[in-house]
Amino acid sequence: MLIFLFALIVITYLDRICISLVGVRIKAAFNLTNEQFGWVLAAFALAYAIFEIPSGMLGDRIGQRKSFIRIVLWWSLFTALTGATTGLITLMCTRFLFGMGESGAFPNGNAVVSRWFPAKETSRAASALHIGVNTGAAIAPLIIVPLAANFGWRTPFFVIGFIGVLWVLVCIYWFRDEPSQMSGISPEEQAVIESSRRFKRIHQKISWNQSLNNPSLWSLLTAYFTVQFGFYFFLAWMPVYLQESRHFTEPDMKNVTSLLYVFGIFGAVLSGLMNDRLAKMKSVLFSRRFIGGLSHTLSAACFLVARLTSINQLAISCLIAANFFIIINTVTCFTVCIDIGGDQPGTVAGIMNFCGQAGAFLLAITVGKVVQATHSFDNALLIISAVQFSGCLLWLVVDPRKQFCRIKSAH
Repeated sequence: MLIFLFALIVITYLDRICISLVGVRIKAAFNLTNEQFGWVLAAFALAYAIFEIPSGMLGDRIGQRKSFIRIVLWWSLFTALTGATTGLITLMCTRFLFGMGESGAFPNGNAVVSRWFPAKETSRAASALHIGVNTGAAIAPLIIVPLAANFGWRTPFFVIGFIGVLWVLVCIYWFRDEPSQMSGISPEEQAVIESSRRFKRIHQKISWNQSLNNPSLWSLLTAYFTVQFGFYFFLAWMPVYLQESRHFTEPDMKNVTSLLYVFGIFGAVLSGLMNDRLAKMKSVLFSRRFIGGLSHTLSAACFLVARLTSINQLAISCLIAANFFIIINTVTCFTVCIDIGGDQPGTVAGIMNFCGQAGAFLLAITVGKVVQATHSFDNALLIISAVQFSGCLLWLVVDPRKQFCRIKSAH
């Protein structure tokens, strides 16, 4: 199941990072400014944010299998159609529809973890999703840049769209929502899974008023907004930054971008191990707060140093470290969603990811406008650092022991 989820997210990030890796080529082909390209990137983030909550709720209602089939077929289609765009308007429309389709991948992935893994392994299992994030983003430059260099920038979108369809075939044939529906699982194994997992069949409605009046939930949502504000810089702007601000060649950009996400893989693994280990040694509360707050602080400091230095090697090292700490933080955030999700883990993750993608949307526009106005990425990095610092103290309020769904009886 971990391999299945890992492959889903690898393909997700092959799709998502493709446009930034060929961003300089697309800007040249359509004669786009940085501000216009920022709106293209923001179109995806806006749609992704809008449809996160509905996609998460739908998965909790109809099951993850049906949701995954719809999600991956949709995004594969619009990934391929990105390669057929003719200018700014068609590019923005296609990326918006792509974001609409891809929304829900993480909420439903979180729901699978909640249904299939013991509570004591929650963070390690959730980290598989984020290992997939960084693996997909790490191998993407090695695939996409050579394809674009040899066959044009449109070709990678067609290739990656086809890969998504192959994953759907595996989902249809093999994956099921519950252990009880899966062939090859004994009654004994089913009993072990269902007795020790976070997911509980409560079958009661959410009290939205009480849930949304929970300060811990709002702190988590706001913290994740700041996390994604920083992370989206790497997904959307890092290749352009390396080429236009640090004057890297396209092959050098490819290598640095890949290395960035290789270290991110280690961050995801470390976060899963640390969260579960500290939760066992100390408490769930201490584990989530300590790791979330510390990683937030360190990522902010790394962005600041990258802004202040003129030495390319130091700046790149700091940005690699910033992504490393952001990934640790991201795994912790999604682990808290499972901690508090009850029988609605997809809904909770969808709400959090909505807030995160709102941060991504704002980052895409902000960087485009700032770079266009100042002809420099320096102030953009300073803004990102400030936003990251603002998220540090929020972890003092996050409490993974408080359930999102203060349940009231269904009538």
